[in-house]
Amino acid sequence: MPNPLDTLLKPRLPSTAVGIERDTASVVQLDRSRGQFVVRRAATVDLPKDLVHPSFEQPHIKEPEQLTRALTDLATGAGLLRQRKWSIALPEASTRSAIITIEGAGGSRRETEEVFEWKVERSFGAPSSELRMSREDLPLDAQRQRRYLVNAVRMNVLAEYEAVFAALGWHAGLVLPRHAGEEQWLRNGNQGDGLLLTAHDEGFTAVLMRGNRPLTLRSVFCDASECDDELHRLLLFYRDRVAAGAQHDTSVSRLLVVGDQLDKRRVADIAQDALGVRLNPLNAADVGLMIPAGDLDFDTIAAPAGLARLAW
Repeated sequence: MPNPLDTLLKPRLPSTAVGIERDTASVVQLDRSRGQFVVRRAATVDLPKDLVHPSFEQPHIKEPEQLTRALTDLATGAGLLRQRKWSIALPEASTRSAIITIEGAGGSRRETEEVFEWKVERSFGAPSSELRMSREDLPLDAQRQRRYLVNAVRMNVLAEYEAVFAALGWHAGLVLPRHAGEEQWLRNGNQGDGLLLTAHDEGFTAVLMRGNRPLTLRSVFCDASECDDELHRLLLFYRDRVAAGAQHDTSVSRLLVVGDQLDKRRVADIAQDALGVRLNPLNAADVGLMIPAGDLDFDTIAAPAGLARLAW
């Protein structure tokens, strides 16, 4: 089955990726064996407090030289110091994502692009000229309208990271938000709906997958004390508006929860209450990732490992 990100796979993406968060950074190199992905090399490092301050609007990196040294030590510890080509998972709060629908089938390509750019500015609060975006074509909706999954980061924010990567001699061929890497573990050929919940300091991102493609995406910004209520409302929306409108019987059968800010057992309880099904959150083995015994944590490396699997 062709990968839904084929348009991004020319030239071929590297099997190495780095994930950067507010307080940690991780590197991963994958191999593929017998239909599964195997962590060949990986390492994580704790970052100094306030070194990286993820934000869509504001500067991120307080001391670029300090981050450069931390990433050098990280790559050295993983045996990847000579690696030059990387995919990058940026902090979730530094990016914005949306599914953009273009109403109507008529109009020229130029008109379609003008509508797209207008919707981008409305969705992200910034014109496309100030953003670096990735765009993935999605299947037409029930009204035969075009849909795109769009990830965006401000160019001035990305420039901060690119300056660090340049100092390391790294070439970043693919730069995406954290959830876009984690989402890859639900693009594994299984039928039925899958739900990714990516937790971060500002709330969580929910991506609903139908088969191998995103169906809906919601970025929820809330305090930790509000997450349970927001998640319950989101699942009721899925039950009443998305699942009920499907042309066939469907329900969430796969649940992937990533991040310490959401309690996996509590999420399972909320899902059972809202959807009437008991879901066990997936672990690394469930999604086909083999992690060597040791201290590596799936939640920490899920995003960069997901981008690294795009090499195949």
